[in-house]
Amino acid sequence: MYKVLEKEYLNPTVARMVVSAPLVARKAEPGQFIILRAGENSERLPLTIADFDRERGSVTIVYQILGAGTMELDKLKKGDSIQDFVGPLGTPSHTEGLHKVCVVGGGVGCAIAYPVAKKLHENGCIVHCVAGFRNKDLVIFEDEFRSISDELRLMTDDGSYGQKGLVTDALESLIQAGNQYDQVIAIGPLIMMKFVCKVTQKYGIKTVVSMNPIMVDGTGMCGGCRLTVGGETKFACVDGPEFDGHQVDFDEALARGSFYKECETRAREEACNLFNYVQ
Repeated sequence: MYKVLEKEYLNPTVARMVVSAPLVARKAEPGQFIILRAGENSERLPLTIADFDRERGSVTIVYQILGAGTMELDKLKKGDSIQDFVGPLGTPSHTEGLHKVCVVGGGVGCAIAYPVAKKLHENGCIVHCVAGFRNKDLVIFEDEFRSISDELRLMTDDGSYGQKGLVTDALESLIQAGNQYDQVIAIGPLIMMKFVCKVTQKYGIKTVVSMNPIMVDGTGMCGGCRLTVGGETKFACVDGPEFDGHQVDFDEALARGSFYKECETRAREEACNLFNYVQ
């Protein structure tokens, strides 16, 4: 069992949880993920590692309360224990030998982008970060990004905080200002990563994307995270989760993601009804 050391809400639908998992923390690297089960009969949830502390033996996860699985996880409080917490899994982010990088995060993806940006900063890389949210109330990890960014552009769709606009607006502005990036790293919703890649493709800038949003089982057996990269079939969990963004077929990934919306909605409604009944 893995004890919950800390829990806090970053906004109304997103929470951060620090979990005691010494063996995972010992090997964890940015870009990797864990698979957890909140309880003995819970579904498996793949969640990207948001941070880790090797000395404390802890791993930080950030989750958005959307489906039945995350609703069940969210019932756990500080002092409770998670049934299973397996990892680290997946290939770590490549952060060596880079001199200037722009890290682009969208929404909850910012929690995943932060450890990558942090590692780049620790390696002496010049790090520019772009973080985008729908509005002020949904902003997360602002202080963390400011602590490791040489330049930070914080964007909101409605202009209620930071600059008004999309992450692609800020990214293109930075490129047109003369910044020559070795690489752009984009982590967030599929549609955001697709259009980040469209911007960088115009300028011939290598772009890495994290395909963690489409992962389900995390072992390669379910096929839910199957995608096409450069004309070849890959699995986000065992071959990634990071890939060359210019080679990813985003339209295929977006179409497959819509297949499960009805099932996810039904599971969420059943979980809500059960929770209300228990209350």
